[in-house]
Amino acid sequence: MNSSAPLKEQIYVIQKMDCPTEEKLIRNRLEGMAGIEDMRFNLMQRELTVQYSLESDAAIFDALNDLSMEPARKGEEPVDAEQHASTASLRTKIMVAVSGVCAMSAEAASWFGSDDKSAIVMVLAAIAIITGGIETAKKGWLALKTFTLNINALMMIAITGAVFIGEWPEAAMVVFLFALAELIEAYSLDRARNAIRNLMEMTPETAMVQTASGWKEMKAEDVALTSIVRVKPGERIPLDGKITEGSSSVNQAPITGESMPVEKKPGDPVFAGTINERGSFEFEVTANKGNTTLARIVRSVQEAQSERAPTQRFVDQFSRYYTPAIVVIAILLAAIPPLFFGQEFMPWLYKALVMLVIACPCALVISTPVTVVSGLAAAARRGILVKGGAYLEEGRKLKALALDKTGTLTQGKPEVTDIKPVTSMKENTALQIAASLDSHSEHPVAHAIVKRWEGELLEVKEFEAITGRGVKGIVNGKRYYIGNHRLIEELSICGPELEAVLEALEKEGKTVVVLTTENEPLCVFAVADVIRESSVEAIAALQAAGVHCIILTGDNQTTANAIAAKVGIEDVRGNMLPEDKLDVIGKLREQYKVVGMVGDGVNDAPALAKSSIGFAMGAAGTDTALETADVALMEDDLRRLPLFLALSRKTGAVLKQNITLAIDIKAVFLALNLAGEATLWMAVFADMGASLIVVANGLRLLKFTK
Repeated sequence: MNSSAPLKEQIYVIQKMDCPTEEKLIRNRLEGMAGIEDMRFNLMQRELTVQYSLESDAAIFDALNDLSMEPARKGEEPVDAEQHASTASLRTKIMVAVSGVCAMSAEAASWFGSDDKSAIVMVLAAIAIITGGIETAKKGWLALKTFTLNINALMMIAITGAVFIGEWPEAAMVVFLFALAELIEAYSLDRARNAIRNLMEMTPETAMVQTASGWKEMKAEDVALTSIVRVKPGERIPLDGKITEGSSSVNQAPITGESMPVEKKPGDPVFAGTINERGSFEFEVTANKGNTTLARIVRSVQEAQSERAPTQRFVDQFSRYYTPAIVVIAILLAAIPPLFFGQEFMPWLYKALVMLVIACPCALVISTPVTVVSGLAAAARRGILVKGGAYLEEGRKLKALALDKTGTLTQGKPEVTDIKPVTSMKENTALQIAASLDSHSEHPVAHAIVKRWEGELLEVKEFEAITGRGVKGIVNGKRYYIGNHRLIEELSICGPELEAVLEALEKEGKTVVVLTTENEPLCVFAVADVIRESSVEAIAALQAAGVHCIILTGDNQTTANAIAAKVGIEDVRGNMLPEDKLDVIGKLREQYKVVGMVGDGVNDAPALAKSSIGFAMGAAGTDTALETADVALMEDDLRRLPLFLALSRKTGAVLKQNITLAIDIKAVFLALNLAGEATLWMAVFADMGASLIVVANGLRLLKFTK
């Protein structure tokens, strides 16, 4: 690396990059160039990201142009580039049609008695080869110039060889079948691309915005933060925001995967791309066009596509050695029998040409990215954001799952159920001091106490959060603490009477905190959080799938046990500090190998990072959760976890099916060829037919239902 020059990065949109064949061609061309430090390919989006230390990217851009790849720097591509890239031109369709008519006519003439080298057969075949093979010849020549063994180079050699030995009708049929298969494959791949593109197109291009001169329709990308936008019944919401006036029910399925509309009122968040079912409302914009929750979801899925899953890495390694090995075998097949065993040259040359067509692992290589991107898109449609193919594959191996309690198994919106002064301090006085302290805390229990107190808050000085225990601060010149059982024990002020009160409340499954000074406890507050109905169903489904579930919570063991009994989990660990959760995850990984952790993406960040797969709950609209988790569940619904597990297992099964199918078809035709039963057009039909089958099989995941 050139350490004297800072690294720069450029993303190119490459219209002609449709499959791994083009990726390998580009890689071979650019890898040898000085100043290029790294390349990342995203075939589904036709994007190439290059990191370089050159003064400019002109040499890179010129190299891509030399390969006739029609590159454009991202943001500079033509307006109709996407349509041009995804839709075969009328000219191409006509050329393939002409090739097909001529190829079949040449075959028919041959079958009905004409010699393969007769004028009529040769003319028809030549027209078929020229009209159907011009693009293959161009790509094949570029591949040979860059010393790349891809299907285009191998096909060009095979067709030339077939013409050389006088197999004109067969050469014509090979060209037509290959051109037709390329056309069908392009349309099939576009279906996978459209799965992501459809997500992007869910937000309207315009918004009705309040201006000084009244309501005005504006482009969504021009709407500023804090602007007020109006949405009518039946309209899609153009941007993220918070309702300021009006109420309605909103279909949030595009973001969270929820099947039922959600009631919205002033103060509630709304997300771009969701649908206003009924009622008009106004909202304040909280995220501009490129930073909405939907935009971040699309961006994450697009980035995930460029991260190679384990199966894809295996396939890439396999194909790196497979193709050259088969080419060497083909050369030996053509040379050894005539040279050493006195066999006729032409029949063995023909077998070698068939071997060359079989040599390209197109079906094998294309099967993995199509399957993985289909799985990622299927997950996103159901409110599950998977950050890479590796996590989608790893999910099926999940053996243990650790769950935080608050906000995961429970609603995360606890309410104060008991206030028990343990001194002469009045209940209202204790509640006011506790609420004043907790108003500076983000913990759900603190929010419940603040919500219970509806009066004026007192000034708090020297406020400090005590990790995993509570908070402290000075109120009216006196230092107070409010915290959990552990804090009271550490302050050495937990006597038998207080212990009895705490134990009785904790047995009821309530979370208990105590307001205290440094010397004596003052008041006990009990807070209860409602268990989600979906949690019980989700845990049962996970355990039925063979996943061992564990609760890790900062609550005391008694409270934790009460919650665990209600959701059906036997393994429960209470009094867990963040570092304790981290230690437990490490031990679980030693025992179970693949371990998941479900948390809120913030407080549980260390444990989420330590786990094999980190799941963030309720990530809709939450930047931190979207960024820190490996898998983000957009809705607060644990039932998305068994759904993810089922999708991961289905993806793994489809990947195995595709790889097995692709390898088996190659093996069968290798055997048929050696036995003298395979023909060139049969080899092409098998190769491209296998590609279409595995692509179609991968696309089935888009319609995944558990």
